Amino acid sequence: MSDLPTYALSEEQELLRATVRELAEAKIAPFAADVDEESRFPREALDALVDNGMHAVHVPEPYGGAGADALSAVLVIEEVARVCASSSLIPAVNKLGSVPVLLAGSEELKRWCLPSLAAGEAMFSYALSEADAGSDAAGMRTRAVRDGDAYVLDGVKTWITNAGESRFYTVMAVTDPGAGARGISAFVVDRDDEGVSFGPKERKLGIKGSPTRQVVLERVRVPEWRRIGAEGTGFKTALATLDHTRVTIAAQALGIAQGALDFAIGYVKERRQFGKPVSDFQGVQFMLADMAMRLEGARQLTYHAAVKSERAMRGERIPDLTLVSSACKALASDVAMDVTTDAVQLLGGYGYTREFPVERMMRDAKITQIYEGTNQIQRMVIARQLLK
Repeated sequence: MSDLPTYALSEEQELLRATVRELAEAKIAPFAADVDEESRFPREALDALVDNGMHAVHVPEPYGGAGADALSAVLVIEEVARVCASSSLIPAVNKLGSVPVLLAGSEELKRWCLPSLAAGEAMFSYALSEADAGSDAAGMRTRAVRDGDAYVLDGVKTWITNAGESRFYTVMAVTDPGAGARGISAFVVDRDDEGVSFGPKERKLGIKGSPTRQVVLERVRVPEWRRIGAEGTGFKTALATLDHTRVTIAAQALGIAQGALDFAIGYVKERRQFGKPVSDFQGVQFMLADMAMRLEGARQLTYHAAVKSERAMRGERIPDLTLVSSACKALASDVAMDVTTDAVQLLGGYGYTREFPVERMMRDAKITQIYEGTNQIQRMVIARQLLK
């Protein structure tokens, strides 16, 4: 008998997957179409996730959280995304916004914001991008000027997920204009800070239930203790954060793709043409096989990257974390776009209508190739890691 360990989830993680799947199908899936159609925040999903402690499982136990590892967080996001991509951005963005604090924040800052996140009393967003600073994030213009024991922030952050719904925002701002990327610092801004406002909701192709808005900062005074890490380390923290959170976008992509594949399989087994189920046709079978193969390959790479992410969060040096996190994000999102497109094709004309969920899944999948670094940027990152 082989003494090699099984390359698989633990029993606890399998139970977590089953629990979240049951929760998602019962409490989130019934509202997914309406959330998309009405472009409204999935309040039912938030309530269900909070009631079951699944909204921010990554928060460590000392701050009131479950202390779940990165792979467990991936499972939560994946299973929620399987029924509603917009809802999966609740746990995903809560992690994105708070990882900078976990990586570099002071104990005072952690104890100020993380318990509220863990309790479900507040959500956490991430404000890096600007209108002219997307892929070139180091070109940001938002300024933070020291004023005594505080900083005064001015600027406009763009494409901010869950803006207006979240209480806390990790904001990157320039503190030393002459230092380039090394002149950027990170801060936690509270929605209720004087001078914080939000632009109108963006009208989007997909993930319509997750509001995407500008965060407008007009002379927002932030105390020094809410700075994340030392002055000038914000961009370094931002890059380190993305090494961990690109994995969560891969998880979202996996979930979207799995939901589309599951629905397509059920449909082709029931739909009959020429006197037999569509699933009997070899051409259809080959499409399903290709969808499943690509999806499982992306899943294994994503889980592999999640384990590396967790080891890094625990303080271990993981030299290839940037490479594998970029790779899983790019691969999983490309697969999600392919699988959802094929799912629409398998449903034929019905797949093109809003009566079936695969057209929503196809629209939702597209953003996973764009945010947290476009897939073109991911390929640049991967190549640089290989060649350095």
